[in-house]
Amino acid sequence: MAMLRDRGGNFGMMTALIAPLLLAVGGVSVDVANMLMTKNQLQDATDAAALAAASALVSDARPDIEEAKAIARKFLKTQMAATSSADVPGEAVGTMAAAGSTAPSWDDVNTSEVVIVETPNGTKGKSFQVSVANKHLLQFNAMTRLLGKESIELETRSTADSATESKNAISMYLVLDRSGSMAWKTDTVDTSRPRCINWTASNWGESNVRATSPCYVDKITTLKSAVDKLFTPLAKMDPGNEYLRAGAASYNDRQDRASKLTWGTKNASAHVQGLDATGGTDSSSAFAAAVEELLLDGENEAHLAKNGQTPEKYIVFMTDGENTSYNGKTSPRDLEKADSVTKAACTAAKNNGIAIFTVAFMAPQRGKDLLKACATSPDHYKEADDAAALVSEFEKIGQKAAAMIARLTK
Repeated sequence: MAMLRDRGGNFGMMTALIAPLLLAVGGVSVDVANMLMTKNQLQDATDAAALAAASALVSDARPDIEEAKAIARKFLKTQMAATSSADVPGEAVGTMAAAGSTAPSWDDVNTSEVVIVETPNGTKGKSFQVSVANKHLLQFNAMTRLLGKESIELETRSTADSATESKNAISMYLVLDRSGSMAWKTDTVDTSRPRCINWTASNWGESNVRATSPCYVDKITTLKSAVDKLFTPLAKMDPGNEYLRAGAASYNDRQDRASKLTWGTKNASAHVQGLDATGGTDSSSAFAAAVEELLLDGENEAHLAKNGQTPEKYIVFMTDGENTSYNGKTSPRDLEKADSVTKAACTAAKNNGIAIFTVAFMAPQRGKDLLKACATSPDHYKEADDAAALVSEFEKIGQKAAAMIARLTK
């Protein structure tokens, strides 16, 4: 009985019982920290591998799928080697295939861990989705093993997307004023000629007008230069004439024969370069013709057959004046009619998804009001008060349209 009541040695016994648990708890703390750090390092390796492969697929080198997978595996190997040589608490970090090794080898990363899915991006572009999975077996330290757990599997996954360049299809139609006032001079000197007849509002149509110096560039010549600037970035963006179709309609008090929408800018540009300035102004039929051309079923079908897309559609509408007749009639009611028919065609275009850019070139207020009403938005309406401004505004429209053709994601 005395022996049972003796409490001597209890501290030693309790210590013997609790010490392994305390050691295990300490080991778990170390391993949890190790797990978090290692998980982050593995995620970095996986991210780097996915991004490296995705970037390579759209680079100038353009590796094939297997070569891109090799690039991903190389990044995994490099990053894992750096991880294994770092000052990591606990014991070695290995892969599932080599749990006891201290430095993962190239073969530790299986090609099945890198998956690349390729899909079309437009008719010629390609999109890539690179998925990388990285699994490692983290060995616990001796103290944690007292709890009966030897290791834990860590897994990280990353996905990266990239795409080669594709292009959007565009159909663009120009509606251009070539009335008599387009023969009038601007404020820009024509340095190529010492003298010329400088037509103005005050001498237009007179028979005894003489050449004077300096010679000024007239409005119609400025328009031709502006259209060149409009088409230059478009032609550069589509050198193969596969994505852009363009046409043109000009008008004075009657509509000229419209240029059909054709591939590239050549035919529309030739139509514009052949314009001369005569007559009054009636935009109604020319604008309606532009809308009709763009909405023909055959226009969409032409793009679908060549580039597989439904095109974005644009009208560029320019005048330097105001409507002075409607179907050859010049009464005030007819002038209102010309404006209202033009506006109705503008509304029909916008309702069918056609974007309308308008430029008022040294135009009176009524002409400006018509163009403001026609434009898709206030940002689509511009005023050009001199030759340089007209060329600049047309160039900006060309750059915007060219930016719509280009479609690049990486």
